[in-house]
Amino acid sequence: IDQNPPLHLLRLMGSEDYFSDRRCIWVNGPVIVGAGPSGLATAACLRDHEVPFVVVERSDCIASLWQKRTYDRLKLHLPKKFCQLPKMPFPDHYPEYPTKRQFIDYLESYANRFEIKPDFNTRVESARFDETSGLWRVRTSSMTAAGEEMEYICRWLVVATGENAERVEPEINGLKTEFDGEVIHACEYKSGDKYRGKRVLVVGCGNSGMEVSLDLANHNAMPSMVVRSSVSQKM
Repeated sequence: IDQNPPLHLLRLMGSEDYFSDRRCIWVNGPVIVGAGPSGLATAACLRDHEVPFVVVERSDCIASLWQKRTYDRLKLHLPKKFCQLPKMPFPDHYPEYPTKRQFIDYLESYANRFEIKPDFNTRVESARFDETSGLWRVRTSSMTAAGEEMEYICRWLVVATGENAERVEPEINGLKTEFDGEVIHACEYKSGDKYRGKRVLVVGCGNSGMEVSLDLANHNAMPSMVVRSSVSQKM
């Protein structure tokens, strides 16, 4: 990884790059967007083949979805042999379905083993492929107070932001104007302890909805569930 792109590449990409105040970094390999399990696995495989790379992550930690937006009782929904990352199995003493904390510890050990050091608090503003040079131009900005802007020039771009990177909230008539109770998204839920003795409506019956309902019941809350589609069983 070089601080400045080769001069002939800048010439190919246009003269405006000579005069830009934006810091440019040449990556003779891919830029990986996202430091979750997929981004870490990609980086580890590249490291094993001695291919240079850069990982950028908008949060301040790896696997931010697991660390900041999951409930306490969460475990892997599949046996661990189907969830381990390349080149490093789960520890033998881990149970068949590792807990949230165990999975986070595993990912942190994985990043340390393969010397993966993401650029945290870095948001990708744009990414475009330059047809003339055959390279990607990835513009980022720091989410810290300094707000530094940077542009990575790279051969490949790997988008590993995950399918659940952004929360989805349905528009429900009257929810914000007529209902004066607490409304939270599943990514904000941690434990049913604060809802003891309360009636709670859970919208949706996916993995999160089912587990949140069970956790509420285990904490002596009174959960109910509404589901948009009917549940049918094929014989």
